[in-house]
Amino acid sequence: MKIHQYIQQSLLDAIKKSKFSTEDLPEIQIGPGKQKQHGDLSTNIAILLASKEKKHPQDVARVIVHHLNLDESKISQINVAGPGFINFTFHLDYVRGAVNEIIELGDRYGRDDWGNGKKTQVEFVSANPTGPLTIGHGRQAVLGDTIARLLEATHHEVTREYYFNDAGRQMRILGDSVRLRACELSGDKIEFPDDYYQGEYIRNIARQAIKEKKSQYARSEKHIPYFQSLAERVIFDDIKQTLSRLGIAFDVYYNEKSLYETGRVKRVIQELREKNLAYNRDGAVWFRTTHFGQEQDRVIVKSSGEPTYRLPDIAYHKDKMERGFDLVIDIFGADHIATYPDVLAGLEALGYDSSRVKVLIHQFVTLSEGKEKIKMSTRKANFVTLDELMDEVGVDATRYFFLNRSMSTHLNFDLSLAKTQSEENPVYYVQYAHARICSILRYGQQQGIDTESKTDLSLLKAPEEIDLMKTLMMFPDVVASAAREFEPHRIPTYLEEVATVYHRFQHAGKKDDTLRVVTEDVPLTLDRLALCRATRIVLANGLTLMGISKPEKM
Repeated sequence: MKIHQYIQQSLLDAIKKSKFSTEDLPEIQIGPGKQKQHGDLSTNIAILLASKEKKHPQDVARVIVHHLNLDESKISQINVAGPGFINFTFHLDYVRGAVNEIIELGDRYGRDDWGNGKKTQVEFVSANPTGPLTIGHGRQAVLGDTIARLLEATHHEVTREYYFNDAGRQMRILGDSVRLRACELSGDKIEFPDDYYQGEYIRNIARQAIKEKKSQYARSEKHIPYFQSLAERVIFDDIKQTLSRLGIAFDVYYNEKSLYETGRVKRVIQELREKNLAYNRDGAVWFRTTHFGQEQDRVIVKSSGEPTYRLPDIAYHKDKMERGFDLVIDIFGADHIATYPDVLAGLEALGYDSSRVKVLIHQFVTLSEGKEKIKMSTRKANFVTLDELMDEVGVDATRYFFLNRSMSTHLNFDLSLAKTQSEENPVYYVQYAHARICSILRYGQQQGIDTESKTDLSLLKAPEEIDLMKTLMMFPDVVASAAREFEPHRIPTYLEEVATVYHRFQHAGKKDDTLRVVTEDVPLTLDRLALCRATRIVLANGLTLMGISKPEKM
């Protein structure tokens, strides 16, 4: 059991023994103490309980502490401070043991089995093949892939899925956009509609049509299907190559068209009608979403006979349920925030437990060069593609910057900062710490030291050494919380903390020879090299979860 979970469970047991009410008990939050002299971890649960119990928070805290039964070999001290915080201090031998566990587990450190093999689907990107992936798609791609990595690290059986629609009006417009550009490239004068797809990528596809000797098709609308098929093939190949460059591969590409071909969409309407949850009005088919607490019912088939997005999406999620996924993760942009409740209502209407679906909404991305914002317009195709972004700052910086802010917040991607090779750039800062440790380990080997030697770390007593050890042992709890809460930004936040504490340890050695890693004192050198090895492992494992490289030289 991770140390946070261990303390949480012990607190819950103590609260029950104290005869305090556990009804509507908020989750017991454990976090770093605000003041190190008070302890390593702290909780405010007594303060939250006090108002319910109508007692003073400090009195509640003391009663809980009285009933706490914690292993003294792990927690050496418990105290109540301030308005009622309960603080915990680790036993130093326990901390040293945790560091040796890091070394023993290596690349398995931070992994957990609490997912218990739960069959999990993560759907993300899901961009229709109408153009190259943009920076907005990029944020979703990296978020989705990292969440999948976190779930895999916590023993979930993960399927990465990409849902797309290659039919309908927008695809026909795509095909006609290419057709008209082929006419133009062949010397014809054309009027290009404002709402058609623009950009050089459309001309490039048109050039390919001409290269395939299909330019004669361009002068007739009956050949739009050819241009549509060509555009879809070229754009999808481009999308897959872009994702591959980011280190992302999907297990399933699911075509919306198949929902119609297999009759799944019709069956959804039929089932809703049988339950009196679908009805006709004004020539359209309506879904009775007011039955599920919404303010008004929703159209699922327009009077023109064309389904709204809700209908195939409900059919698609019904298929997810039928495929036996225990947990379904949908990752959408902020433009979906008002629409996904209809799909969840559809699942409930069809008799499925919608709590198996977790919808994650991410905010939009803007680009800047320092303080200057870069303006973009999708309609006029002067957007920045994901490939262009990677060309500019590299894959590692692209992934890192998409992850180092909560998905619920707007992200300003600063190109200047992402290209900076200094401590101001967070990805450089973390990777440099990893590379610096590799350099120290190589130096130790060059001095004839067995850097793989086992040691009990008993000589590590300096404040900088203890801070680093305590920081490293938090990694499994960070991974578990990032996976449980679907908050991948917790990983880069933590890695930056590790890098900061490590650099502090390293700089202390530069100022004070007694804190250097490789010294004439062999036992002390072995202990400090072991601490460096453990730090490298944690940084490497965290970067792997983010899909970012682990340079050994910089």
